[in-house]
Amino acid sequence: MLIQLITQHPEALGTIVQKTPAWVWGLLVALLALGLSQLFDRKLTRRRVIIIPIAMLGLALYGIFSAFGNGAQMGAAMLVWLIAVAASTGLMLCLPAPAGTAYDAHDGQFSVRGSVVPLLLILGIFLIKYMVGVELAMQPAQAHDASFALPITLMYGAFNGIFAGRALRLLRLAQPLTLKLNPT
Repeated sequence: MLIQLITQHPEALGTIVQKTPAWVWGLLVALLALGLSQLFDRKLTRRRVIIIPIAMLGLALYGIFSAFGNGAQMGAAMLVWLIAVAASTGLMLCLPAPAGTAYDAHDGQFSVRGSVVPLLLILGIFLIKYMVGVELAMQPAQAHDASFALPITLMYGAFNGIFAGRALRLLRLAQPLTLKLNPT
């Protein structure tokens, strides 16, 4: 409905933006700053590697529970989310670490190349949450509609899995390779 409203009545976009609480724009600025910081090469500790996936997991789960927590489809929505997280995490783990990514065991830090991917993922999760909030403000009954909830939770799960897979791919670099030699 939101996309249809904006395409048929673009003037409605101004009203939607005006009625958005100020804290949402503050959150967007913070998330943009976080995403923009990912554009530059940097060194990260293990703790910093997992901070963004955990933060985005929290934002996605908040989005799911705040939108669909009281609906009958919540169990199915969480199952879809978990499947999407597992699938996209698995896909990310099949990919090699990006060129130029390394782990220095001496200082316990990862060297990570700058990338636009985290910024796009962060904005993706924010935009889903924002659009769902607007849609539910206009049509609260959508919160109980599985045909609305399940694709949303699928997208959240896919984004969360990509973040998790990227982090796990990095952490895997810190694991020393062990060769088991058969003495026979």
